[in-house]
Amino acid sequence: MLDGDTVFNSRLLTELTLSFHIIYATIGVGVPLMIMIAQWVGIKKNDEHYILLARRWARGFVITVAVGVVTGTAIGLQLSLLWPKFMELAGNVIALPLFMEVFAFFFEAIFLGIYLYTWDRFEDQRKHLALLIPVAIGAGLSAVFITMVNSFMNAPQGFDLVNGELINVNPFLAMFTPAMPTKVSHVVATAFMTAAFLLASIAAFKLVRGSNHAYHKKALFMTMKIGLIFSIATALIGDFSGKYLAEYQPEKLAAAEWHFDTSEQAPLLMYGILDGEEVKYALEIPFALSILAHGDPSAEVIGLDQFPEDETPPMAVHYLFDIMVTIGVWMILLSLVYWVGTKRKWAFINTKPFLWLLALGGPLSIIAIEAGWWMAELGRQPWILRGIMRTSEAATSSSHVDTMLLLFAGIYLILGIGTVVVLRRMFKKNPVEKELMEKGGEET
Repeated sequence: MLDGDTVFNSRLLTELTLSFHIIYATIGVGVPLMIMIAQWVGIKKNDEHYILLARRWARGFVITVAVGVVTGTAIGLQLSLLWPKFMELAGNVIALPLFMEVFAFFFEAIFLGIYLYTWDRFEDQRKHLALLIPVAIGAGLSAVFITMVNSFMNAPQGFDLVNGELINVNPFLAMFTPAMPTKVSHVVATAFMTAAFLLASIAAFKLVRGSNHAYHKKALFMTMKIGLIFSIATALIGDFSGKYLAEYQPEKLAAAEWHFDTSEQAPLLMYGILDGEEVKYALEIPFALSILAHGDPSAEVIGLDQFPEDETPPMAVHYLFDIMVTIGVWMILLSLVYWVGTKRKWAFINTKPFLWLLALGGPLSIIAIEAGWWMAELGRQPWILRGIMRTSEAATSSSHVDTMLLLFAGIYLILGIGTVVVLRRMFKKNPVEKELMEKGGEET
């Protein structure tokens, strides 16, 4: 029997790596689209501010890509070292999207390099813009392929396991599981949403600090509008995700909602405290869980009473669900108020308190991404491969995982601090005003 501390440390190290990597991965998927939109708007409006937005974002993006490569490599290494039995089985089934994810990244990186080093080589900016199309496609496909692997872990198919041996392996069937459509669309939409709000928070912070430059105002308006679009899309996809869980992973939905007893007309519980199986101080929304699960207010929703206790996810996923949903709804409302207020010229949207709310939107979106990812992973427990292999069965028996945990924690600390320092120095040495003067732009 495996040492419980080894399994715990393996889970902790994997969670730490994924939690750190997800920040860079989200930026890596979402920012290329933001750069492409900014440059397209700049060309269309013949506006140097938007062209400069694209240029500055692209510079910063390279730094995050470099760190993302390191953390992505760490994930690949840890899958083999920490979860050898899982990789022994899954590696024979789901290796294809892992390979395609690497190919998509190289496709993105090649065109990103060409894009960065050809800024002043094109008289027609539209040709330079065309180089961003494969960058954005490659970034999006990277998210698609790696999420296919996670989808396979939640709804494994494409193989038969007979007497411990794999037969009838079908890699394409393994890629296109029932979990794939909602998971992939949700990951991509949230990446675009988070990237937009993160860039918006930078612009809002600059305005809070006293800048009145049109560059930052345009950056804020564009990114908040994009963020509003993708936050609404995320909410709609979240509804489909709830219906997927109700059909294929009802135990995860029940744990997320503290839904202990199978019942009809099930309410949705937000917040609250769990005391045994008694929920206290929760906000109860009548019929909402039945609607989320089946689109019918009178529908029956399966509760945790239908599952063995040792196959029940941790009840903590409820808090993660609350965090994710609360921040998501808040960002929809905040971006909607900003957009309407801008159109109607409401004075308060330019005040420091409101700009501070916009500046906090980026960090909050990162927290929502983390909460959603933790919910997805914890909600699959105790399985690493749902219904087939438990997490405790897949872990390494090595006694040195604790040492690895400390080493990788140190590496991530250095990388995180290094990212902030490098980006800060990069943009501090080249402020917007200086670059616009060099380009002949005018401050307004």
